[in-house]
Amino acid sequence: MTTVTSPLTGRAIGLAAVPDPVFSGAMVGPGTAIDPVREPSEAVSPVDGVIVSLHPHAFVVVDGEGHGVLTHLGIDTVQLNGEGFELLVNKGDTVTRGQAVVRWNPAAVEAAGKSAVCPVVALEATADSLGELRESGDVKAGDTLFSWQ
Repeated sequence: MTTVTSPLTGRAIGLAAVPDPVFSGAMVGPGTAIDPVREPSEAVSPVDGVIVSLHPHAFVVVDGEGHGVLTHLGIDTVQLNGEGFELLVNKGDTVTRGQAVVRWNPAAVEAAGKSAVCPVVALEATADSLGELRESGDVKAGDTLFSWQ
């Protein structure tokens, strides 16, 4: 079983509240979302694994069981072309849960006219394969968001 922890400190709001139909409709996969605190911070790995996809605004870590977890920093942030994001690891790196992956500032994302909400998605999963899904309340980076069978 994979335990997925929050890559950010903020408030869990659930995917249905994400202002993007691809995420809110769980088309990418099931999971939850974090409305992050509005201060410069580091998004950390939600699992132990390998960075298989890495962009300034999003990253995927695949754990030893083959479970891929997407962390997407904000909505439509690809349009910022990496501005305000600093990569702290490289694609192919092995990371541990809680290790910093991207440094960013959610307040700057909002100032650029984008949503700072961050989907955390279980790729290629089904909704019923996730347990204990956290969709409300304050979370700190490292708090459990969901488990995955």
